[in-house]
Amino acid sequence: MGSLQDRVIIITGAASGIGLATAKAALKEGANVLGVDVVAEPPASLSEINAGSDTDCHFSYHACDLTKATSPAEVLATCQSTFGGRIDVLFNIAGVMDHHGSIDTVTDYDWERCMAINVTAPVKLMREVIPAMRDQQQGVIVNMASRAGLSGAAAGVAYTASKHAIIGVTKNVAWRFRDENIRCIAVCPGGVGDTAIVSSVDPGSFDKEAMAKTMPIINAVYRQRNENFKAMMPEELAETLMFLVGEGSKRITGAVIPIDDGWSTI
Repeated sequence: MGSLQDRVIIITGAASGIGLATAKAALKEGANVLGVDVVAEPPASLSEINAGSDTDCHFSYHACDLTKATSPAEVLATCQSTFGGRIDVLFNIAGVMDHHGSIDTVTDYDWERCMAINVTAPVKLMREVIPAMRDQQQGVIVNMASRAGLSGAAAGVAYTASKHAIIGVTKNVAWRFRDENIRCIAVCPGGVGDTAIVSSVDPGSFDKEAMAKTMPIINAVYRQRNENFKAMMPEELAETLMFLVGEGSKRITGAVIPIDDGWSTI
């Protein structure tokens, strides 16, 4: 029996990167997983895990644009119609980055897109799942923040503001429902390899002047590494996420957890 046996889990951004790795890890632990992504079809690897698992787990997929007004309610309805009324865990992982624009160069498009996908969509999904969690007196929400949520020197102003915002939301939700056994946690990864977030932007449109201010810091963190200690991969982050929604972390709520190879120490 897996550590998440029969738990009902919603994972956004489930078609690639951290979301995909998290979905695979949860399925291997026996969870019932609803994967959500804007991509029309889920990766075949998820269905293969579901079919070949020796645990009693199930995977379902819901394709949608989370910025549409009706999408959060549709996600909840799909999950409950597929797996019953419970919602044990929500992983808000879907996200986009900006073009490193500073306050004098940020475009309306980057600002509105980062806020819509990185803040508003998670907030609306949390609003949908909280009633079910309150009814069952139990639940865990994990929000994907970033090193940029703890620093002003890691990304552009739009992405930075969005990740600071989701940390504030996390703390508010954690405090509000602390006595109802509903936990809310933010994780702040540094650089993670093999994700699709870079494909969400056009590198040719980066604010190179602004980037020149942050790249020395990023280079200090990630260059000159031991060849056996390369960039963190999504599967490594997913291992930590499994712990955070398990019984071993049941007293952790409102925490903002850097997972960044020490980048947060500078």
